[in-house]
Amino acid sequence: MKLIIAVVQDKDVPRLMQSLVQANFTATKLASTGGFLREGNSTVLVGVDDAQVDKVLEVIKKTCKAREQLVTPVTPVGPGESYVPYPVGVVVGGATVFVMPVDKFVKV
Repeated sequence: MKLIIAVVQDKDVPRLMQSLVQANFTATKLASTGGFLREGNSTVLVGVDDAQVDKVLEVIKKTCKAREQLVTPVTPVGPGESYVPYPVGVVVGGATVFVMPVDKFVKV
């Protein structure tokens, strides 16, 4: 058994959850907050047999795409930092995925 933990941007979560259900996987979604842009994201937990890990990862890859987003940096707060007063493109989206072994998986 494996526990797949995927940290996903909120914009991708509805499509991911729908795709997981269509592929007959159950998942639990936990609200979380990103550290870099301080935007909402979700942590999706999926428990599967070892043989199903690649199928879940494929669903995640198809539904969680990286994209560029324009952000306006905040004013620097420390010495030596520079301030850029115009929007800068950063890559957001995609998913950060962890696959961990599970000793026991029980549905009650």
